[in-house]
This record gives sequence, structure tokens and C-alpha cells, in this order.
Amino acid sequence: MVDFALNAKARSDVGKGASRRLRRLDNLIPAIIYGLGKTPENISLANNELSHALANEAFYSHIISISLDGSAQDVILKDVQRHPAKQEILHLDFLRIDRSQKLHTRVPLHFINEDACHGVKVEGGQISHNENDLEIECLPDNLPEYLEIDMSEVTLGQTLHISDIKLPEGVASVALSHGEDHDLPVAAVVKSKAIEEDDVVATPEEGEAAGDEGEEA
Repeated sequence: MVDFALNAKARSDVGKGASRRLRRLDNLIPAIIYGLGKTPENISLANNELSHALANEAFYSHIISISLDGSAQDVILKDVQRHPAKQEILHLDFLRIDRSQKLHTRVPLHFINEDACHGVKVEGGQISHNENDLEIECLPDNLPEYLEIDMSEVTLGQTLHISDIKLPEGVASVALSHGEDHDLPVAAVVKSKAIEEDDVVATPEEGEAAGDEGEEA
């Protein structure tokens, strides 16, 4: 697994006004590092470097090395705050990790072979996604970039659950650790609108039926 590396600067001026000035005047993005029982650290990151990293899906589920004041620490990205209307990053949260301790995080689900899915290609259904990511537990060095779900053999009316996902060695589902009743659906092949329309059987209205019976009599 390829780690990402970022250079950070410590910041002491906090608050909304300070964060706005940081973004507009210095082209820096405010962030915070916390966890492992240590004091949270307010930092800033270069906007250009950060935007490039965020464009890579792997950045959201990889270990990140942040260099601050000459020392590096391992973290994972926990949250990204973006402007609701602009393509602008407002703030990031990073969680410190210990490579010898298991962590909880979410990784994306990649649904593959959807174009060859039996329930779609042969039976005319359509794929419905219930989840786009999954919360897992693992050691940092076992952290997967994503989890694949093969849709090729899924038939019409079939639902795939968390337990159907093939997890790499050393990786466990947090939901399933709470019991079978937490085995939630992640995707299904459902009837398309075209199939639903074909299933509707036209029946004569009661008035028409009564009129026909009167004519026969």
C-alpha cells in the first residue's frame, strides 16, 4: 500500500475569521490532528498539494504521513469539510494511528461487472446500491484501498449483504461484529420500470363487465 506524505505548518490563530484569512490570503487549508491520547494539534496545509491528494480516491483510505516541525506522524483522514456551493475545501480532520493498534475506518465499495450482471443483462432488471462504503476494523498496514463486489452472477430479486463481501485477511466488518442482525444489504438487482409495467394485467372495469353480462342475457 502506497502512503501519502504531506507537509504541515503549526497554527496558533484559530476561529472562523482566522481560517478564512488563512485560505484567502495564504492559500492554506486549516486542519487538526488528534487521537492516541495526545493533545490535538492545529495545522495548515498547502491548498495545491492538498487538492491534488484529495483528487485521488486512495487518499481517503490510506495511511498519510504528515510532517510537522521536523517530525512525521501517521494519520488517516476522518473528515473533509467543503463549502456547500463552491469547489472549496474548508477544513480537515486527521486521526493519529499506531501501526500496532487496530483502527476503525470506512473504505469505499467498488461494484464490478455491473454491465455483465445476469439480473440486468439477461433478466432486464436494474442495480440498486444501498451502501457506497463499509466500516471496517484492521491494523493500519492491512488497510485496503477499497473492497470489490462482483455483480456478474447476481440475479433479479437477489440482494447482496455485508457477509457476501470478500474481505482481505486481517480485515473485519464492524457491523458484523455486532451480530447477524447487522448484516445489512449493500446492493440488489430489482425490477426495472419496464418489467413492472409488463407485470400489470389489464382488467375490465366493473361497469363494463356488468354491461357485457347484460348483453349476453
